Amino acid sequence: MVTILSTQNSIANHFIAELRDVTIQRDRMRFRRNLERLGEVFAYEISKTMAFKPVEVETPLGVAKTHLLMEQPVLATILRAGLPFHQGLLNIFDQADNTFIAAYRHTKKSGEFEVHKEYVNTPNLDNRTVIIVDPMLATGKSLVLCCKDLLAEYEIKELHIVAAIASEEGLNHVKAFVPTAHIWVGDVDHELTTKAYIVPGLGDAGDLAYGEKLH
Repeated sequence: MVTILSTQNSIANHFIAELRDVTIQRDRMRFRRNLERLGEVFAYEISKTMAFKPVEVETPLGVAKTHLLMEQPVLATILRAGLPFHQGLLNIFDQADNTFIAAYRHTKKSGEFEVHKEYVNTPNLDNRTVIIVDPMLATGKSLVLCCKDLLAEYEIKELHIVAAIASEEGLNHVKAFVPTAHIWVGDVDHELTTKAYIVPGLGDAGDLAYGEKLH
């Protein structure tokens, strides 16, 4: 199942527009904050799909009945661009356990590239709901690699994949290779360059958030 936020009018469209805007992008702090705010919107939307239980809360004047989340999810992110996006979801699921994954692209002389997973730090994911976030879903290869490895190692109860911007090609790749996941994206663009940049996209999310890198 795929949910695309931009198909409905909401404040999320403002955050996505500012993330794309070349003038606003010059302010790194605002770029990070917009990723964070978008992550908060996604967390709210995902929470509607989760299990809740009835509870009673004691107030100064009596007892109020309500429904609370039965279990916090595990939030996973691919370093480094995913960090502010991850923080947005963590602001809402504020007692969540967390998984951190380091993956990188190795570009060959031919221009083709391979994705390598270098590092994983995670709690036990057996019978847990896992939400994995990455701002840009370009080819989808990094996300598929990470998801397939986690699914092979753990009996994950439910998997959610979250991206701010996805290419149509990347979205289809993830749907094909991780068919059990619920995919959440802010907006979908149709073009992907030979260097795997989404067009119009927003550029390099990691560089915009944290500065240009040498490697």
